[in-house]
Amino acid sequence: MTDQDQRLTLTTAESMADIAPEAWNALAGPDNPFLSHAFLHALETSGSVSERTGWLPRHLLLSTADGRLIGAVPLYLKAHSWGEYVFDQAWARAYEQAGGAYYPKLQAAVPFTPVPGPRLLAGNGPDAPAIRRTLAEGLAAVAGSLDVSGVHVTFLAPEDVAPLAMAGFMARHDVQFHWHNRGYGSFDDFLAALSARKRKMIRKEREKVRDSGLVFRALSGEDITPAAWDAFHRFYRATVDRKWGEAYLTRSFFDRLGESMADRVVLIMAYDGDRPVAGALNLIGKDTLYGRNWGAVVDLPFLHFETCYYQAMEVAIDRGLARVEAGAQGGHKLLRGYEPVTTRSAHWLADPRLAHAVKDFLDRERAAVDAEAEALGEHLPFRRDQSGPDQDAGGGAG
Repeated sequence: MTDQDQRLTLTTAESMADIAPEAWNALAGPDNPFLSHAFLHALETSGSVSERTGWLPRHLLLSTADGRLIGAVPLYLKAHSWGEYVFDQAWARAYEQAGGAYYPKLQAAVPFTPVPGPRLLAGNGPDAPAIRRTLAEGLAAVAGSLDVSGVHVTFLAPEDVAPLAMAGFMARHDVQFHWHNRGYGSFDDFLAALSARKRKMIRKEREKVRDSGLVFRALSGEDITPAAWDAFHRFYRATVDRKWGEAYLTRSFFDRLGESMADRVVLIMAYDGDRPVAGALNLIGKDTLYGRNWGAVVDLPFLHFETCYYQAMEVAIDRGLARVEAGAQGGHKLLRGYEPVTTRSAHWLADPRLAHAVKDFLDRERAAVDAEAEALGEHLPFRRDQSGPDQDAGGGAG
């Protein structure tokens, strides 16, 4: 960047409606659908991201003197730690017991979405590295102006790691499970790569579901009708209710998703005759199928695995996609061909006492998580003559 850097301005926006879609999308890029203006705007206009759910938009914007947007961060002011999938509640309790106030805090993330991807949005021009450094430094500055305890950047991309570390952010690691398409022509090709025991297990699971008489359909674009969204929203609510969670996503969100991004949605639905009984919501990226939410109103063995994992693999194979990311948690995915991948977050805390204690914890936790990922990689279900990918995907999404 040039001496024009001195005339750059950092501001915050309280709504995606205040940001030009084309300017935001130019920085976010086309690869990750969750970072698109349409997706983030749908969360806000549907009331899924709101004061009710405790996610208040404070998007960080970096602009030139003539008002051109050259950098951005999807950023939220929060008074709790729900809907993040990177857990810091223990830090909050410890700090509050010591007399501090952990909330409010700032969260740089896609709400309710544990999908890795860029958080320091800077496009791909020659100035992108310098813009990321400015955004990373700006996050700490904004934290000071808003009088929050810290900033947490979760599920970040590899290119975000260095600028955040240079700005004083502490690194945290976790593990997800992603399925990799090694040029399979069919699901049977994938099964052929597995050990005989795991291949037999998956076939039995799929047979159990088929024997129930359910029929699966992968809906996209205009095939996703309001009735399909009605059914999926019922499934989503049923799953949330069973887990004693909070239904952040409103029915209106799915309408908005269908209106603005239907061509990037794959809604896998299971039907008992004409009656939909289960479904899984997936979004399509450049080379990845992202599994998000699922639900069912029937209780059948292996229905979750079929709807969320095996059907998603078949969609990825049919569309020539490189992988399936099925969200957070789930060591059971390992037995079904999903492989351990390291994800990353970064954390900046204003109080040096808290920062010192958390850094010590994170140093030990990272070593344990990295060892766990390596150990999990030794238990993949593939035949011994099948090689796996690099277990450390760097937290990237595409």
